Amino acid sequence: MVKNEKLGVFDCTMIVVSLVIGMGIFRTPVNVARHVPDTFLFFFTWIAGGVVALCGALTYAEIGSRLPVMGGYYKVFSYGYHPSIAFAINCIILISNAASLAGVALIGAEYISGILFPAVTDVQALQVREIAIALFSIILFYGVNLLGLRMSARTQNVLTVIKILLIVLLITPLFFAGRAGTHVLQQTAFPGWITYLKGFGAGLIAVSFTYGGYQQTINFGSDIEKPGRNIPRAIFMGIFIIIVLYLSINYAYLRVIGLDPLRNTKGIASVMAAHVFGDAAGRILSVLLFLSVLAYVNVLLMSNPRVMYAMAADGVLPAFFAKRNAGKGVLVTSLTAFAAACVLIIFWMKAFDKILSFTIFLDCFGMAASAATIFKLRKQKVHPEGLAFYRMKLFPLLPVAFITAYTFVAISIALDTPYTALTALAVLGTFMLIYFLGRKIKA
Repeated sequence: MVKNEKLGVFDCTMIVVSLVIGMGIFRTPVNVARHVPDTFLFFFTWIAGGVVALCGALTYAEIGSRLPVMGGYYKVFSYGYHPSIAFAINCIILISNAASLAGVALIGAEYISGILFPAVTDVQALQVREIAIALFSIILFYGVNLLGLRMSARTQNVLTVIKILLIVLLITPLFFAGRAGTHVLQQTAFPGWITYLKGFGAGLIAVSFTYGGYQQTINFGSDIEKPGRNIPRAIFMGIFIIIVLYLSINYAYLRVIGLDPLRNTKGIASVMAAHVFGDAAGRILSVLLFLSVLAYVNVLLMSNPRVMYAMAADGVLPAFFAKRNAGKGVLVTSLTAFAAACVLIIFWMKAFDKILSFTIFLDCFGMAASAATIFKLRKQKVHPEGLAFYRMKLFPLLPVAFITAYTFVAISIALDTPYTALTALAVLGTFMLIYFLGRKIKA
């Protein structure tokens, strides 16, 4: 790749922020509020999610600087595990990411559908329209990514800055507005440790979804200028921005809406804006929030084809997945396949709540397994020759804490929605079977 196609630290930071801040923060607080008994556990769950994300960010910063290659999130599996495990986990990660993109697109559609179709009250008719809007988002940015990496990156920077400014704008006046939820830290009777633990586990599922995505930054390894320095910097700065924004906006939700109403509120950001600025502002914000969801759609369409490229380069996917467009270097086949998977999942799941648990349960395997590769990378002293690379402090405490947290989330999902967990395990087993069948046919 020519030099002017390389991504700098600002580009990478915007990618980190966009990979994490999709539309989850404008929807998942409702899911957390439904499961937690009081405001203390609500905030504690979000803080705990931030700490876990920071542990993961430091872990992936070192992994990414040790293996600065395109499709790095695949490479860590192919390096650390048996090829069948690497193939199966990477396939479920691709499906999980496609589900995540589909879920975020549906959240954006929820916000904009009320503006575009105010007269539609039938639930099924409204759902059909929301699916059509989500599909439009995917097709639009599929086209943008066909124009090349620099065009995608420039689009990403603009959309991400708009998204951050929107969140800051939404938060700022709310600290001075007295509304229904003014007494944010309400004192309630202690419900018992079992109730607290169950609520924390169920709430952490939604929080994990909202904080996840930064690990995909390492997929851009060979596309980043000075990756040993810029990948860690981008991840640090991105996660810091995200934690500050998430805690601030959740405080704003409770201050304006209150915990009990939040549990059953649809379009929480628009409702909150309408409380403070009036109904017209709520409608305007719905439009702007829909525009900001496009940043997440775009960045996943940028990232995941690079994983498929790396898998094809290793021979675990057919060679045509590594094919590039001669002019722009676009991974056309991989991009098309990933976009198609997103479309299929929207038709399959149709609702965000169903996608959420399925996505996070699949992610738990990928996150825990990929983070664990740091132990092998360190033991065998893997790093780019002659280039600087990052070494985290507090090793091995940070990766152990991260792996433990995602194991806890997986158990919580299995207890809460066993059918979803069994479906995800069946998908994992199917891909392992496909790997061995493919090897047998080749032999």
